[in-house]
Amino acid sequence: MQMPLFINSIGTATPQHTVEQRDAAEIAKCFVYDNHRQHAVLASLFRRTKVRARHSVLLERPKGEEPRQSFYPRAATMDDRGPTTQSRLRRYADHAPQLAVDAASDALGLADLSPEQVTQLITVTCTGFVSPGIDMSLVKQLGLSPSVGRTQVGFMGCHGALNGLRVAQAFADADPKACVLMCAVELCSLHYQYGWDADRLVSNALFADGAAAVAASGASHAPLTSWRVTSCNSCLMPDSADAMTWQIGDHGFEMTLSSRVPDLIEQHLRPWLCAWLAESGHDLSDVRSWAVHPGGPRILTSVAAALDLPPESMELSQEVLATYGNMSSPTVLFILQRLQQRNAPLPCVALAFGPGLVAEAVLIV
Repeated sequence: MQMPLFINSIGTATPQHTVEQRDAAEIAKCFVYDNHRQHAVLASLFRRTKVRARHSVLLERPKGEEPRQSFYPRAATMDDRGPTTQSRLRRYADHAPQLAVDAASDALGLADLSPEQVTQLITVTCTGFVSPGIDMSLVKQLGLSPSVGRTQVGFMGCHGALNGLRVAQAFADADPKACVLMCAVELCSLHYQYGWDADRLVSNALFADGAAAVAASGASHAPLTSWRVTSCNSCLMPDSADAMTWQIGDHGFEMTLSSRVPDLIEQHLRPWLCAWLAESGHDLSDVRSWAVHPGGPRILTSVAAALDLPPESMELSQEVLATYGNMSSPTVLFILQRLQQRNAPLPCVALAFGPGLVAEAVLIV
């Protein structure tokens, strides 16, 4: 039996500026070469995402003016692809470290932990690369020990934070005195894509920037009120290699998202999840709270349908999607934070999906 990981606190951070979704639809016109019919469709598409507002490091808000951005120039031709990957990753290096520091500082403060107590640092990201990386910024700016263990969970997509919790639990199992700081940071708005393509339009309409951090520990440092991660599991769904992909292109990172994803979830999620819960002595009906990553509205409805869950089980996921958009890996931690703040009943299952198509789940009791 693996020793549990105790979640002591969850901290979050978002960029300073936010844009209402209706204004984001106006900004998105620059990604499509001058076509009035397509411009008219954008407003409807952005509205159907159920997102109300999103944060981005690229936004500027001059006093008394509407939000705007200058990073993406208006498409000059139908073949325009926008900024190069190099220019996008320069922005990542400029902004991601501080956002990670803000979230991690929040988590440590809420847990009443000093930086010197942290023995293991886990960073999670899939929207940029820089070295020395985010981990070095966290060590230096937070004042972590120069001998702190560092682990990077990279390029795993929207379920990356749950992979990070799996690694954190392994540290806690190996050393009950471990004190783990895990930080997930994503700047999805650096990878908006030009052109009239279904995958690009959906990504442009959903994704946003944010960071979240977890301060956790082994049994030796755990407050009695801490939530406990007792089990983690994965499911690679059959015949799904093309259902969701995340690749590096010359003009940013490019996502593909097949219309088959909801069907794959409805077909394969329940048998795997029930078998995994049974291994921990639980039944699906025992789960009292759900933290489901809101990849989009259809992902949430598909999970609810597959597991025969009532609509209210997805309320916090829908709330986070509406308030922040899809921030990739930090998003599920924003949901868990709200569940903790509202003293949600346990057990709780955190669930997210990523390229593969892979489902990742964490059981919290």
